[in-house]
Amino acid sequence: MTGLVLWDVDRTLIDTRGVGRELSASAFLQTTGQPTRQQARIDDFTEPVIFRETAKLHGLTTDRTDFERFARALTAAHLEHAAELRERGHALPGAAAALNALAEAGVRQTVVSGNIRAVAELKLQLFGLDTPILWELGAYGEDHDVRADLVRLPLEHAHTTADDAVLIGDTPADIDGAHANGVRVIAVATGRSDEASLRDAGAQVVLPDLRDTDLLVKVVRNGI
Repeated sequence: MTGLVLWDVDRTLIDTRGVGRELSASAFLQTTGQPTRQQARIDDFTEPVIFRETAKLHGLTTDRTDFERFARALTAAHLEHAAELRERGHALPGAAAALNALAEAGVRQTVVSGNIRAVAELKLQLFGLDTPILWELGAYGEDHDVRADLVRLPLEHAHTTADDAVLIGDTPADIDGAHANGVRVIAVATGRSDEASLRDAGAQVVLPDLRDTDLLVKVVRNGI
């Protein structure tokens, strides 16, 4: 075993440039019958929490059945608008090369994301980033509300320990979730948090982006 990388998706590997938010609003309308006047903060939360908190902002009380209806509507919306997502969104610089280089180095890779699994799979597939991902090892929005628990699940799925894993993400929430499980973090300043903020949040390594593939592989391997 040579290690396990846990990838965040949005603003770490890809940027949907607003399409994801629009599709979420469409699914919310289909599920609740109400247009989205306001959406709960998304960077730190999993999909079930975003749905529940957005519903509260509209005076609605929801349960797991409502979320499951929303998840189906959200998946259908992404499938229906896949061409638009591909056209408006993009893989972040260096993402494909980083995934491929880690695969060539023998590092197992999966996803830890607040997205529901079907949406995470589609997003990476659309931008040609899905092949190195071992989806069955991952953890997704429908698996747990709390990000720290999402980080714990792949360790169990892969029958490995925190010492053999590293999480790559772009937010302080990614860092907190990793640290709650003793997992090392490589933070990339490709989202809304700058390098200083990510260091202050406790990331062991902070990179401006994924362009320096050799450095990324070195950092991942040396810490495993």
